[in-house]
Amino acid sequence: MQNIKHYLNIFLKGIAMGAADVVPGVSGGTIALITGIYQELINSISAVNFHTLKLLKNEGIAAAFTAINGKFLSFLIAGILVSVLSLAKLIHYLLDHEPVITWAFFFGLILASIWLVGKMVKVWDFNTLLALIVGTVISFGITQFSPTQGPDTLWYLFLSGMLAFIAMILPGISGSFILLLLGAYQLVLGKVSGLLDALVQGDSVLLLASVFSLVVFVLGGLTGLLSFSRILKWMFNKYEAITLALLTGFLVGSLNKVWPWKQTLSVWYKHAGTSLEKTYPLIQKNVLPADYSQLTTAEQQLGLLVKTPQLTAAIIYAIVGFLTIVILNNVSVRLKK
Repeated sequence: MQNIKHYLNIFLKGIAMGAADVVPGVSGGTIALITGIYQELINSISAVNFHTLKLLKNEGIAAAFTAINGKFLSFLIAGILVSVLSLAKLIHYLLDHEPVITWAFFFGLILASIWLVGKMVKVWDFNTLLALIVGTVISFGITQFSPTQGPDTLWYLFLSGMLAFIAMILPGISGSFILLLLGAYQLVLGKVSGLLDALVQGDSVLLLASVFSLVVFVLGGLTGLLSFSRILKWMFNKYEAITLALLTGFLVGSLNKVWPWKQTLSVWYKHAGTSLEKTYPLIQKNVLPADYSQLTTAEQQLGLLVKTPQLTAAIIYAIVGFLTIVILNNVSVRLKK
């Protein structure tokens, strides 16, 4: 019974991580860190190595599965996949139709994460404060970059997957936002759309091309994940306080991305074949609630007629986001006892 409760808890944390990962600006690594499974996740990922392959060959699947903490990874990945497949459309709908209160919720979520992760640093001294500043500057700087248009090549898909998967396990740095910056967000979505179209149309050539491209992207991601997890494991083992301070800085810098009030300066167009399907925000800037109602030319292209700052609702949803993380953390602590 205790084991069932434990792995159900891991599955639910995976669902929370998956929900965070589909938002450009929020990281599943943040959820892993504040729910107390971050180091176990890093250790489990880094356990996938040549020694594990040797174990698989000599002692079989069961021994290798145990060596990589397979039950933990299986339930966590299952939760992430269920979340991505079931919540992705809902979250993107909310970002399209209720952006202020949706971003406000995530703003509160990250504020609570900063407080909780910061509390994990046992001693704040010159080194940890410097790490906090460095992490904040790096994360804030990433949110300031303008998205580019990446080439539709296999090497670029591999590189994009590598960087995006690394970002997914770093609190405060979003994998989907990294894809957006690299100009690979639309590219990867296009490959997924091509795969779905090929299945519907029975186009075997398009199907093989789409599957091969997505496999290259995932291989790049796994390469980044397996290599960078070893660096993180070493950092936690040698410099735990500095690493936690650095991760706290990543969270602080990411607040710039999830600020609720934004003006759209340019848009990108999603095409279906030769016809225009939909426009999406591309470059945005943060504004004060008082300036939010002013419509830009790009926002008129998006079909917006009016924008309201919803200040009271935003504050309420930010508080809800804050309390959600606090409650999630408290539940995790109790389940550990």
